[in-house]
Amino acid sequence: MNSFSHKPDGYECPFCRVVTGVERPNKGTKQRDIVYKNKDVTAFIASKWWPNNKGHVLVVPNDHFENIYELPAEMAAEIHRAAQLIAFAIKNTYECDGISTRQHNEPAGNQDVWHYHLHVYPRYKNDTLYLTKGTFTDPDERPLYAEKLRSWIRENKALVE
Repeated sequence: MNSFSHKPDGYECPFCRVVTGVERPNKGTKQRDIVYKNKDVTAFIASKWWPNNKGHVLVVPNDHFENIYELPAEMAAEIHRAAQLIAFAIKNTYECDGISTRQHNEPAGNQDVWHYHLHVYPRYKNDTLYLTKGTFTDPDERPLYAEKLRSWIRENKALVE
């Protein structure tokens, strides 16, 4: 069952650009922000950060699906496999107290990029994640986080698969 599309006319999907390797000279996602990629999904450091939860990751399907209503169940499973790997990497490299995932659909559900994506957040005691707003980062802030996660994944991927 397909849903009504909410993307505006002429919409150029920023996540499809990430997956295909196209960069813009702005603060958006860069190829060096990618921490994991396979034939189905790409995971990268988000360009928008919450003040106490820096370096969170977005996991997206490589094919374009606007939201959960369009997402095939097999792809949802692949996204969650990658999200679990990312959660282990974040937990072991950021020394956080926990992990939260969240996903938004349609404008009323807070979706603002019209390509399905799952957020994986590092969580800390009293971090007030749900009481704060995100702001866009400088691209030079993200590589430290990306390299930590890529390195952990390279060394430990076989242990969690």
